[in-house]
Amino acid sequence: MVLKFLYKLTHKGVAEENIPYYWKYSLWKVFTIPIRKWFSAAFIPYLPWNCVRIFLYRLCGYKIGKHVFIGMRCYLDDKCYDLMTIEDDVTISYGVFFSCHGRGQGHNRIVIRRGAYIGMRSTVLARTDIEIGEESVVGAMSMVNKSIPPGCKAVGIPCRVVGDESL
Repeated sequence: MVLKFLYKLTHKGVAEENIPYYWKYSLWKVFTIPIRKWFSAAFIPYLPWNCVRIFLYRLCGYKIGKHVFIGMRCYLDDKCYDLMTIEDDVTISYGVFFSCHGRGQGHNRIVIRRGAYIGMRSTVLARTDIEIGEESVVGAMSMVNKSIPPGCKAVGIPCRVVGDESL
């Protein structure tokens, strides 16, 4: 509110819809966002205990189910924490990156369904809403930029489905 007022004072004649999103934040949010971002991007990924990482990610607002493993050095999009959903029994290996937004694109959802496995150093880029299906496997160092059907194996850059036999 305060920032919105300051923006209006300094940018007379600018239409209301052209005001950047961050100028609409409250003063409290302006101070807490950098703290949460640092906590979820620079502190939590380096903790050696999975149960502590999961607890702190949930504390930051991420929706994470039960019996989930998130490896060290994973980057969960700290701006769009409310757009990410990780269901029960999911395994996310070490060094996986999740991005819900980017320059010139909207903020999109990432949903990882029950029992999915994401291999080491993979990247999930949500240019559109992405869903990694139930019991699906994403191979190591793959780049997921579209949804993966349930029960499939997907590998490559960009990833493609290579099998749907019983996992």
